[in-house]
Amino acid sequence: MSKVLYTGKTHTTGGREGAARSDDGRLDIKLSSPGSSAAGTNPEQLFAAGWSACFMGAMGLTAAKLKVKLPADTAVDAEVDLLNSEEKGYFLAARLNVSVPGVDRATAQALVDGAHQACPYSKLSRGNMDVTINLI
Repeated sequence: MSKVLYTGKTHTTGGREGAARSDDGRLDIKLSSPGSSAAGTNPEQLFAAGWSACFMGAMGLTAAKLKVKLPADTAVDAEVDLLNSEEKGYFLAARLNVSVPGVDRATAQALVDGAHQACPYSKLSRGNMDVTINLI
């Protein structure tokens, strides 16, 4: 049996040219299409921010299991591509570029691999989109 830990709730109007607000008011943003000069962010940027934050949390859990100290300057740069083809229509692809300064490559790779198995965003994407994870 699963236990609900948290439910994020938002109300969005106007689609890619609209606005989104969370039920607690902590998120209140304007939306705009990718590449547009209009104020606001887009769903691809929001997905990239959410995934990179979640991935770092999963790295912390993995580090604790491996009894490794995760450096304070660990970083994840997420890139989410919005693609379109005649065969697939619109779809996403992503890259996570992970930096774990001061940690040997084998340990850093173990942290990345463990995080990719544990992160809910990684689980969501697995088998559904092309994902590349680069240890930089």
